[in-house]
Amino acid sequence: MSRFVPALSALLFVLAAVLIAGAALRGDLVASSRPFTTPAVAATTLPRVSDAAFPPIPPGYRIQIPRLGVDLPILEGDIERDTVQLRTPENLAFHLPGTGIPGSGTNSYIYAHARQGTFLSLWNARVGDEVWISAPDGRAMRYVVTEIHPRVPPDEVQWAAPTPSDRLTLQTSTGPNPGDPRFVVIAQPG
Repeated sequence: MSRFVPALSALLFVLAAVLIAGAALRGDLVASSRPFTTPAVAATTLPRVSDAAFPPIPPGYRIQIPRLGVDLPILEGDIERDTVQLRTPENLAFHLPGTGIPGSGTNSYIYAHARQGTFLSLWNARVGDEVWISAPDGRAMRYVVTEIHPRVPPDEVQWAAPTPSDRLTLQTSTGPNPGDPRFVVIAQPG
């Protein structure tokens, strides 16, 4: 993985610049009292892990963070679509290909747009917030937020690495620029 990080980081920065320019031309960037958000999740800063490390997430998973008003289906992410084509779908959460499936005993990396109704409310997360993952077999897995990292540099790919125990890594963007940090929340089974 480490041999691909410099090339991938450079590619991601270029792609993010294209995304930002397109968003600005379309008027998708809206001024607010908070940092700007991009029309894409800043997926251009997603860490890359081996696509073969873990299987894709099956259909039927859902993430809920009751206090933050998050309730989204989780679909398998698509690095090509999300970082090259810049067509990350709205109103969904995505499982980063190559990371664990929630409940599998390792790190599950889930990302979504920083927009109302998706992961924008992660900016208001607190340690102790409950995160629920519903599985297609009817299981409801409870996680509790244990860490909040509001300024993770986009080249820090270790957040997607496997962990020795079950955990969720949730990510959204903090701004429109390729070098803007990611907002990362860690939740452990609880």
